Amino acid sequence: MAAQDHEWILRFGDDALVLAQRLSEWCSHGPALEEDIALSNIALDLLGQARALLTLAGQREGRGRDEDALAYFRTDREYRNALLVELPNGHFGDTIVRQMLFDQFAVLRYEALANQTVDRELAAIASKALKEVRYHAAHSAQWVVRLGDGTEESHQRAQASLDVLWSYTAELFEDDAVSQACSDAGVMPLNAGFEASWTAQVEAILSEATLSCPESSALHTGGRNGRHTEHLSYMLAEMQVLPRTYPGAAW
Repeated sequence: MAAQDHEWILRFGDDALVLAQRLSEWCSHGPALEEDIALSNIALDLLGQARALLTLAGQREGRGRDEDALAYFRTDREYRNALLVELPNGHFGDTIVRQMLFDQFAVLRYEALANQTVDRELAAIASKALKEVRYHAAHSAQWVVRLGDGTEESHQRAQASLDVLWSYTAELFEDDAVSQACSDAGVMPLNAGFEASWTAQVEAILSEATLSCPESSALHTGGRNGRHTEHLSYMLAEMQVLPRTYPGAAW
């Protein structure tokens, strides 16, 4: 494998870990019991994906860091997740629109990873994750349609959420030396190659939801290189406080 393979695996794992942490914040705060459980289960799926990916990244890195070390003992500057997944939950519509935008990308990415034959360990992780993210994508798309084509207030709120979050989606399709190395190794196409399929699928969902696709010129990027919003710092402070306070502690 390429020398940078742990770097792109970190990106996959960090996306899952950070979004899992965000969704777990909805536990006992969901708008309905069924949805409270659904969001918690999606968070658990993402956490399982993150554990597998970070374990593999640590093994490939060769510095003796396991999933816990990578999750709890890196600073925000060392995280490689997209900015979209670290944004605060906001209201339910904010969370659902964010989830839909990311889910449609996650399905495309895991399909590519599962179908490649260069890295069989990563393909195995992706194959299992793909079954989960396809459910996630269906769930969030259905909710976007319910909110967008629901009441006047739910439509307005969903559209407002979309208008804000849209400017964070361009980062999903950015390419750099790390994604180029991933592509050169035959593990996954360049991120830009997913954009047309993602756009078509998202536009179909928005059309059914009677929502308008935003035209935003303000694009937010930097997460893949460790330049994050302040929100990630606060989230990690809460997530990491126990292991950092009691390093090496065992139950």
